[in-house]
Order: sequence, then C-alpha cells, then structure tokens
Amino acid sequence: QVQLVESGGGLVQPGGSLRLSCEASGLIFSISSMGWFRQAPGKQRELVATISSLYYTNYEDFVKGRFTISRDNAKNTVYLEMNNLKPEDTAVYFCHAYWDSDYWGQGTQVTVSS
Repeated sequence: QVQLVESGGGLVQPGGSLRLSCEASGLIFSISSMGWFRQAPGKQRELVATISSLYYTNYEDFVKGRFTISRDNAKNTVYLEMNNLKPEDTAVYFCHAYWDSDYWGQGTQVTVSS
C-alpha cells in the first residue's frame, strides 16, 4: 500500500519561509516521479513543482525563484523549500507520486498571513 505523508505546513508571515516534507512508503521511491500540488479555497488543484527520478526539476512560473523542490532517495522523502512566501501561496499543499499509478498525500495546510 502506497502512503505519502506530508509535514511542515503552518502559519507564516509574508516574506517568511517553510519547508514541506513528504515521506513515501510502499513504492520504489528512487524510480518514482514526485511533485507538489496545491489547492486554495474555491480553486482547482494546481501543479507547483515536480522532480523526476533523474532529478530533473520543473516549476510553475508563480513559484520560480522562490520555491525549491528536492529529494532524498535514501530517506524516501521529497521536500519543498518555500521562501519569500506571499498571501496568495495560502493553500493546502499535496504531495504527489507517480510510480505505477498516481498517488496523493492527505495534504498539509500552509497559511501566509500577517
């Protein structure tokens, strides 16, 4: 059974930083493509960033230069370092894995507010 468990969300002031973590189990992490999505209230879920099994990364324009995705295959964990956070980054952030199918975590809330 594949499980993705996110952590690291919380409340932060504008301009602040957070690091999200997603620990995976039940899949072959090293050959899985990993990513982060987010969903704000009343909006559709959207892609934030992805990292392939070969460590190629891709970012949506609205996070380029502010967010960094990385992975540690030894720990079966993918990270999202978020800097210079803005109120519009407020959302539930979901970890995604693609191995033999699509898998999702339960989400972690990120709130950017003063």
